[in-house]
Amino acid sequence: MKRLIVLLLMLVNAPWLRAQILTESNLPIVVIETDGGVPIPDEPRVYGNMKIIWHQDGSRNYLTDINNPQFLNYDGRISIETRGSTSQTIEKKPYGLTTLLPDDVSNNNVSILGMPEENDWILNNLAFDKTCMRDVLSYELYELMGNYATRRKYCEVMVNGDYKGLYVFLEKIKVDKNRVNIEKMDESCNAFPEVTGGYITKADKTTGGDPVAWTMVSNYSWAEVAYIHHYPKPQLITDAQHEYIKSVFFDFDEAAVAHDESLVTGYPSIIDIPSFIDYMLITEYISNPDGYVHSTFFHKERNGKLRAGPLWDSNFALGFDEWGITSEHDVWQFHNGSNEGSRFWYELFNSPTYRCFLAKRWEELTQPGQPLNVEFVNNRIDEIETEIVEGIYHDQQRWNLLWGHSAEVEGMKNWIQLRADWISSNIGSCEDCSDVDVPPLVISKIHYHPLDWQNFSGDRLEFIEITNNGDEEVDLTGVYFRELGITYGFPVGSTLAGREALVLCSDSLAFIEYYNMVPFGQFNRNLSNKSENLVMADVWGNIIDQVHYYDSDPWPRQADGEGYYLQLIDLDLDNSLPESWTIGNDLTGIMENTANEGFRIYPNPTTGIVNIVGAPDGEYRITNVMGQTLMTGPLNAVETRHGTSLQQIDVSLPTGLYFVEIDGMTQKLIVK
Repeated sequence: MKRLIVLLLMLVNAPWLRAQILTESNLPIVVIETDGGVPIPDEPRVYGNMKIIWHQDGSRNYLTDINNPQFLNYDGRISIETRGSTSQTIEKKPYGLTTLLPDDVSNNNVSILGMPEENDWILNNLAFDKTCMRDVLSYELYELMGNYATRRKYCEVMVNGDYKGLYVFLEKIKVDKNRVNIEKMDESCNAFPEVTGGYITKADKTTGGDPVAWTMVSNYSWAEVAYIHHYPKPQLITDAQHEYIKSVFFDFDEAAVAHDESLVTGYPSIIDIPSFIDYMLITEYISNPDGYVHSTFFHKERNGKLRAGPLWDSNFALGFDEWGITSEHDVWQFHNGSNEGSRFWYELFNSPTYRCFLAKRWEELTQPGQPLNVEFVNNRIDEIETEIVEGIYHDQQRWNLLWGHSAEVEGMKNWIQLRADWISSNIGSCEDCSDVDVPPLVISKIHYHPLDWQNFSGDRLEFIEITNNGDEEVDLTGVYFRELGITYGFPVGSTLAGREALVLCSDSLAFIEYYNMVPFGQFNRNLSNKSENLVMADVWGNIIDQVHYYDSDPWPRQADGEGYYLQLIDLDLDNSLPESWTIGNDLTGIMENTANEGFRIYPNPTTGIVNIVGAPDGEYRITNVMGQTLMTGPLNAVETRHGTSLQQIDVSLPTGLYFVEIDGMTQKLIVK
């Protein structure tokens, strides 16, 4: 009898029989064969081939289609390794893989399962989660809140003829226009403004082998949170870059602890408030015990604010309760008595204005049909369950770890109701910020795809016009573009008079040369030639104006590289609608309301370099408010194609108000 049992166990665990668990599926089937059938280690990576069987029309996927090109979403080379920390301790391993060209060296940027083209991917093994949806659901809700979350697709996986179970094919968090859309850096980016971004930093465990970049104080004075460079990589980041991004975190922490809400010196001037609010709300909604300490990502664009996210690793959330790990429904995870994360989370929550906007956002997101509404979430859980039920059955046959799956899902749904009720009772009031006045600023012109001109590419001639559609002067301090793409924040002390307009451009020197006009400022990066969501907001993230343009109908198509720009027909129209826009190509007078007599200085305020436009050759003199001469020098201006003189000088002065005098004419200059 004993020999029979042993024989049966051997047969059950035989790879050629395990494979028979899966012959077809409603989900994509990922088939990986390593070279020589070698096992997949943690390190180093091994090479192999991957095929993905996927009927994109929604019909069933059959293993017999393994050599049918019509149904192969991918058929090519990869390098692969096991990945993760705790999730790697089980026999059903998670994997990290890179799609490669046939030379096994060059990355192969491809679209996998409908996700944008890239080469770095993850196969998430859904470790320890009997619902098999905690990560997926959390990412989806975070995305529906308006944030980037790694795109994902359920699949079933076979490796070297061995059925491995139900997985999620995921994007890896990395810098990419379709992932974390920030500026790339290299070792030369050590001076302003290049040193300001982009960065991806995370609070995390050190088990991945990357060194700790710095530590920060938790709510408990004896506890510290480790921070790790994610991008640039620890072995590539320079000392200047390390010191810069570290200083941003410590400046933020200091301002948060002081509850400094100043638009100039406080934490609103350092961080992107909406991203921190959304990250805190999703982390608390799912009650992730690791949400502020492990796999806690932040990113920062060049010349931009520090942002929280993307969300990552939520398999111990949403009521998970095993092995002493508990996702409670009645505690704030940023103040849970143990695993709290950096103290700035707790201090933000107790900062009055932040707390008010947090409560306001919670109220918005829990309305019927919204991402954190309990009924909405439970309906989505039912839809996911229908999608994966077949994969659950197959996975259970292979590993026998998903017993109690249905009860776990029902328990999670009940837990979500308890959690939402508790947050609503404890988050506080939004009465003081329920009705916020925003200035009447309107995005009135957009030149997203100019023609090339002589030695200037079209990208250098882009611009956005903003008009004050009110009679009163507007203080622009703190106003910024909220979405990643282009980056610009108005300098402290900037104003725009009633019924006047200003222009922001992609390249100030090119703009002056081509348009014979002086821009108000220069934004970072370029407008998309396809589609971009321009969101102008105040320092707290309240939307002032929003335009999501496209290069296709019903938007005016002549603006797409035919020499025209988008022009709002009337300032009182809803500029979010394509029918409110026409085309224009004459910029005469676009700056006449903001141009100064004599010469003009920009940017003003400045942090260093200034451009002087329209001044004659001669000498400039810079004085302080006491009339003392601090700087003098010659003006040897160059002439633009329109005959306008252009001069650039370096103003290395302490913060303050100064006066620039040229040929009897004087302009104020603010150095910040």
